Amino acid sequence: MAPPSRPATTPPSAPSPATPATPAVPPAPARPRAAGEALGLIALAVTVAIWAGFALSARALAGSTLLPADAGLIRFGLPVLLLAPALWRRRRQLTAVPAATALKILCGAGVPFFLAAMAGGKLTSAAFVGALIPGTVPLFVSALMAAKGHGAPRGLQRFGLAAITLGAVTLVSPHLLPVDGGTLAGSGLLLLAGGLWALYTVGLRETTLDPVGSIGLLCIPSFAVLALLAATGVLPTNLVHAAPGDLLLFVLLQGLGVGLCAGLLYAFAIRRLGAERCAVAGSLSPVAAALLAVPLLGERPGTAVLLGVPVITAGVILANRRPAAKPTAAAAPGAAGAATDAAQDPAAATARPEPKVPADA
Repeated sequence: MAPPSRPATTPPSAPSPATPATPAVPPAPARPRAAGEALGLIALAVTVAIWAGFALSARALAGSTLLPADAGLIRFGLPVLLLAPALWRRRRQLTAVPAATALKILCGAGVPFFLAAMAGGKLTSAAFVGALIPGTVPLFVSALMAAKGHGAPRGLQRFGLAAITLGAVTLVSPHLLPVDGGTLAGSGLLLLAGGLWALYTVGLRETTLDPVGSIGLLCIPSFAVLALLAATGVLPTNLVHAAPGDLLLFVLLQGLGVGLCAGLLYAFAIRRLGAERCAVAGSLSPVAAALLAVPLLGERPGTAVLLGVPVITAGVILANRRPAAKPTAAAAPGAAGAATDAAQDPAAATARPEPKVPADA
């Protein structure tokens, strides 16, 4: 199935004549810093591959012996099992999350999102999943932020949102005349999933949970809901009779990859490389999904995909750019407050937040 301002910093004051100056701290050695950046780049590359893998698995589910409920049980259940001790230690933080915030997270990346993404992938292609879900998140986040009174996008962000819209229209245009009901319905479900993911992004920014806590907040209730729906027959399941190869694939991609590793690796990459560099690189996941679908799923991208996916990718990169904040009377020249950034930069919410990293693609 993808792409959240920093507090103001004031220059240090000059030392008082009565106080000895603090000795200058020598710069960190270049070699450890370079090694840290290399590790960050590796983590980021793996994360982008996992996000692309989500799009591939959404499409591959249509040809597997697993059903959507089975894939969801794996995706949400395995992280809970593996992180159970750590989640137990965070039980008070998890129960302290406001109900409205928890609901945004559960609807935005839980069962509703997962079922919409899987159903949309079944009706379209991996390129559609990889482009429409993460690609349209900036549009929906901007709309949510504007509805909350945080202002409209500025500068290059506007061009980015326009490019995303143009790219999405380009993707679906060949299926308008003649009307391809299946592809259009699938595209609608993927757009719904993108809107839900934007809700998740906004909700995640309202929490103080670390990446492990965020995974638990999402996965524990989602697994419980899916297990109940499967046990009562509301959602059919074929988990017991699934082929071992299909089980292994979805355990690796959905359970370990999307459910566990993506959020943790992205948090590590942000600490090593910075949020802005990671957001730009993360915007390449639609391209990665479209390219990987050719050898792995046998998809042959048409002209609309070859044109639409790069346009959406460029739009996401522009939408994630933060314009320079205007200095205020209360702020030092060149320093931008966090509140100003949040109010004037709604599209920046699409970048994944520094400690609170989404657990998905």
